[in-house]
Amino acid sequence: MKKKTALVASMVTAVTLALLLAGCTPPATSTSGAGIVGATATGTVKATKLPQSCKSAKPVIGVALPDTTNPYYVAMRQGFLDAGAKDGFNAVVAVANDDDATQLAQVQSFIQQKVCAVALNPVNSGPGAASVKALNDAGIPAFTVNLLVSGSDLKTQGAHITQFVGADQVQGGRAQGEQAVKDFAGTPIVTGIVGFPNSVTANQRDDAFTKALGSKGTIKTKVDGKADPNVSLQVTTDMLQGNPDINVVFGDTGPAVLGAIQAVNQLGLAKKVSVYGFCAANTALKGAYKSCVAQEPAVYAATVVKSIRSYVDGKSIEATILVPVISFVTGGKPDATQLG
Repeated sequence: MKKKTALVASMVTAVTLALLLAGCTPPATSTSGAGIVGATATGTVKATKLPQSCKSAKPVIGVALPDTTNPYYVAMRQGFLDAGAKDGFNAVVAVANDDDATQLAQVQSFIQQKVCAVALNPVNSGPGAASVKALNDAGIPAFTVNLLVSGSDLKTQGAHITQFVGADQVQGGRAQGEQAVKDFAGTPIVTGIVGFPNSVTANQRDDAFTKALGSKGTIKTKVDGKADPNVSLQVTTDMLQGNPDINVVFGDTGPAVLGAIQAVNQLGLAKKVSVYGFCAANTALKGAYKSCVAQEPAVYAATVVKSIRSYVDGKSIEATILVPVISFVTGGKPDATQLG
């Protein structure tokens, strides 16, 4: 069964955490009340200066993605290609194979190509700041998507983004914590988190989940699944064997949830341990897999492209756009566009 955690499944803007805004200077290519230096910001931005290439008949947008082994990024890649063609851009995609140095080199290549703008889904939150700074220095607008760039690293480098687009991560983590509390109906919840600590975004999910548990549950331990199903399978197996009192596993990425489900089933713990988190690709919710929240990477890609179109056309755009997640419970199954 599927249920919306918000009435709106299309783009929405939201007032977010306004991280690290104090003392910041608006970027040279933007003017507004936003002053984007942190990972997210409130307000609007408007271009005062753009790369010359934005004036071409079909400007090039550079798209920097971590990988295309994860179905999530396969969908995002196609979303950029489709939306780019629709909105009059040539979207050129570079895939970093989950390597920060490779991604920075690809961004520098986009700079050498004098692209109009870059859409960046960083490999990791901290190193992503170097790519943003390189774009700032070249006068190329930096649009970040899906994974938040570390606000502290941006501040250290004096870097700024033009816009962030992604899921409402806090909503997603909170929804899963609330669902777990509902499902356990007073039974104490002992949780092991299969996380991705190099991601500010994943950490937001973990924090929101933990707060939603409140006094109804505790976090026993957290392991690094590296957003890889094989790694998540191994670390979840070790975690459950070492902590037999755990009765809930929260996976903060789709690959983490997939690995956790496999671990629980292989250990024969499906009646004892329940799995919650961000949806595993093409996986029905049954047995130990009780609930998940899905993102829509193709929607995020289309939203970024639409924002770039507006920005290039001289219109004001929101500094942060958050899209509601979609919740699923036992009996449901996300479709191919709904991923963790």
